[in-house]
Amino acid sequence: MSEPRRGSLKTVGIVAAIVALALVAWGIVSRSRSDRQLATWTSAQDTPVVSVIHPAAEGSADALTLPGNVQAFNSAAIFARTTGYVRRWLVDIGDHVRSGQTLAILDAPEVDQQVLAARADLATAAANRSLAASTATRWKDLLAKDAVSKQETDEKIGDLAAKSAIASAAQANVRRLGALQGFTRIDAPFDGTVTSRSAQIGALVTAGNAAAAPLFTVADFSRVRVYVRVPQAYSGDVHPGIHAVLTVPEYPGRDFDVTLTRTAGAVDPASGTVLVELQAANGDRALKPGAYAQVKFPVGAGGGSGVRLPSSALVIGAKGTQVAVVGPNGRALLKTITIGRDDGDSVEISAGLTAADRVIDNPPDSLQTGDAVRIAAGGAKRAR
Repeated sequence: MSEPRRGSLKTVGIVAAIVALALVAWGIVSRSRSDRQLATWTSAQDTPVVSVIHPAAEGSADALTLPGNVQAFNSAAIFARTTGYVRRWLVDIGDHVRSGQTLAILDAPEVDQQVLAARADLATAAANRSLAASTATRWKDLLAKDAVSKQETDEKIGDLAAKSAIASAAQANVRRLGALQGFTRIDAPFDGTVTSRSAQIGALVTAGNAAAAPLFTVADFSRVRVYVRVPQAYSGDVHPGIHAVLTVPEYPGRDFDVTLTRTAGAVDPASGTVLVELQAANGDRALKPGAYAQVKFPVGAGGGSGVRLPSSALVIGAKGTQVAVVGPNGRALLKTITIGRDDGDSVEISAGLTAADRVIDNPPDSLQTGDAVRIAAGGAKRAR
């Protein structure tokens, strides 16, 4: 083989070796770069992206607004006091009735027969008493003439006392059955409005049946009572005599003046609230018994920090109620808070939080203090 051909082969081998080394080096660099990118991506995926909100500051003009329940000033469920059949019903729902007005009439044939039997028993007892009285009188006269013994006379006097007691019991039974007979007329206990009627002609009604529906319900709501449960933190500011504003959904824009008349004076341990009663005149019958209402009390923020958050920001755990905030180093911090008032979709925080905190909304369940977080695009929003 010639010398030039041998030199060209050597050159080709050197070039091939250099290309192989370059390919190996390029593979190592590419793999290292991919590993770094994978590590960066994995680290980014491990860092949760969170939405951040700033607590809304509660203004002093935002009075304490609580749900209330409207009740009639007087309300009575009317049941039958005697067993019988409905002969007639004279009023229906929505009718205004006066005290003592007849609502329905019952037929009670069994009671009628019992009254007749009781009167017959009374007549028998009265006759026996009359006979015993005349006998006792005669024996007293005979005793005065020493014609009979004192023992026999005492027996006749005792028999008169026994017969008199039997007659008195029979008279009482007649009065009792007469009262039951009078209950066949069902009357209104006070002036009001009929709010329910279940009486039907021919229907059997049984006295003393607690499971039965009332024949009528009569309610006087010319004046109404409103019951509200006030959180303990505000109970010191709510006292008898203060006025509040009541609103109902069916009259948007209309305010009703109500006055607090009494308070239970004790905190319900189950709800942490104090039950209070307010009253209002209801001459136009706009407020309906059983209605849901909102009552606005003229009290301040109750001494708390006066900030509000959506309920979705709360973390409920073994350490109590907490919220997760983003610290200046971009890491989460769990803070324990005190709820002043819970309005369902939002809560008022009375301690443990300020309006400057960046609160994480819907925090992950696994989030712990010190965990790194990333704030979602758009920055922090203000809670409503």
